[in-house]
Amino acid sequence: MINATEATFQPASQLAKYLKRLVSAILLGSGLVWTSPVVAADVSQLPTGLRAKVDLAARACAEFNNGQFGLDWGAVERVDLNGDLQRDWVLNESGFACSSAASLYCGTGGCMSHFWVSEEVHSLLNQGWTVVDFGRRRVVVADIHGSNCDGINPTPCVSASVWDGEADTWRSSAGDWE
Repeated sequence: MINATEATFQPASQLAKYLKRLVSAILLGSGLVWTSPVVAADVSQLPTGLRAKVDLAARACAEFNNGQFGLDWGAVERVDLNGDLQRDWVLNESGFACSSAASLYCGTGGCMSHFWVSEEVHSLLNQGWTVVDFGRRRVVVADIHGSNCDGINPTPCVSASVWDGEADTWRSSAGDWE
């Protein structure tokens, strides 16, 4: 038997579930459009500069006790880095794997990420990164080693960088807080 209170809230809870599913679907769909990982094993579509990074990593793995190289899911991503509405390429060494070495590609400072913008590779040692919209700018925010902030590894430290298309370079500032 349903009392009046339960009957009143039942349609609202169904509506809430529907809205939650709808928002999740929209977010998932937009994530697939703006930051979509590429199938790990297929590097044939990578720009030449990024394929060279993969080839170098594979050689280093093979030279270390005849290891077998692999790419995990998320090693290759497509995301608009510079705000031109075109998905650029990113190669994350955090997704590199070598059967004979657990930490061949990453260390306490993090892992290298290689960003392909304006037909060039730009690399950054980081412990994770994301792209955010800030006004009219696309900003790459990266968690970096604490030594970049006058500390040690566990010291919280981030960098924020924007692409300057006129100068073909990343612009970052450490900002002096008072």
